[in-house]
Amino acid sequence: MTSTITVNGRNYALPPRPVVVICLDGSSDEYLDAALVRRGMAYLERMCVTGHRGLARAAMPTFTNVNNASIVTGVPPSVHGICGNYFYDTTTGREVMMNSAKFLRVETILAAAARAGRKVAAITAKEKLREILASGLVEAGGIAFSAEMADQAKPETHGIKNVERLAGQSTPSIYSAEASLFVLQAGAALLEQGTADFLYLSTTDYVQHLYPPDAPEAVEFYGAIDVELGRMKSLGAVLGITADHGMNAKQRAVGQPNVIYLESELTARYGAGFRVILPIIDPYVVHHGSLGSFALVHLPPETNARRKFNILHFLSHFPGVTEVYGRNAAHRLELPPDRLGDIVVMSGRDVVLGRTPESHDLKALRGGLRSHGGRYEEMVPLILSEPLNGKYAAKAAADPRNFDAFDFVLNGTGRETEPE
Repeated sequence: MTSTITVNGRNYALPPRPVVVICLDGSSDEYLDAALVRRGMAYLERMCVTGHRGLARAAMPTFTNVNNASIVTGVPPSVHGICGNYFYDTTTGREVMMNSAKFLRVETILAAAARAGRKVAAITAKEKLREILASGLVEAGGIAFSAEMADQAKPETHGIKNVERLAGQSTPSIYSAEASLFVLQAGAALLEQGTADFLYLSTTDYVQHLYPPDAPEAVEFYGAIDVELGRMKSLGAVLGITADHGMNAKQRAVGQPNVIYLESELTARYGAGFRVILPIIDPYVVHHGSLGSFALVHLPPETNARRKFNILHFLSHFPGVTEVYGRNAAHRLELPPDRLGDIVVMSGRDVVLGRTPESHDLKALRGGLRSHGGRYEEMVPLILSEPLNGKYAAKAAADPRNFDAFDFVLNGTGRETEPE
């Protein structure tokens, strides 16, 4: 077993003790504050006091696949290539889900750690994310499965079987708090059995899409999370906790979704030929109705420079729109240029972007619309169970990113310098 690995230009120490990095999907700091105050989270509170609690900046757009890919590779989307849950592939002329490992352009820390001799497991609530996290992992002897399809895990494809027995419960509905708790319970069980000692656990944001931070249901959910944190900490693991994005209400005062239908607005003003891509699109429409605060616009092929300037001006002055970029989006937002449209649009804290009214079935939403994707869901927690050394305490006080999580856990606790 080697003591260090190098992944995507970064060196990581591999400590002898168990390591767990957790992505609490949709968890802005307000959710943790509400649970700490209203219910009490004994283990999380202890981590905050004896370890580190701060904030980190997520990768843009603030969607699940983008940020989980960033966390497990340690680099932004401009390097790893995943820039949404969904995109328009200009090479094939098709709109496709970006949930396959074939879209990932670099290796993961998980696969590298497995090749170095660690017993690695990646557990996610959502099946859409499993293949990305599993890139190169099972082949290296690791484990990767989702709570959503736990009953289908097989040794040859997932590195494990009998996952339901492991977690002590049957496969949960993805539209439940239990899907997230299943992830944490299964991870703790793997630690207890000694089957894994290097884990990445990623939950789902069902609760956060449905409830604000101070709702009793959200508070109780985080209380249940705390139990599993304590279970893993008691096994001697060093824990790192972050999130892929925050969550905000996206509706008007009367409770209706606050939507700008970009494709409709552009067509009404400039004519047909626009293609608006919403990178939030995934199979879980009950969560968000395919409405988020980030959109890509592909212009009609005949659009000249002057017309594009006029469109940029129109969008940048549209009420509810907060940021508009042309091709400079790749540099400004750290995104892969070949997977973007001609224009990137982001909206305000309480606003989402859609294509046309006919493109979205809002009847599928449960309760009011809460969603993410833009700048207002960018700041997320960064919590470590151990105190940071001097170098990483300074880094945490500057501009840490959520995809620095493994760097903080592996290099920032108990060491003054990065591994050589």
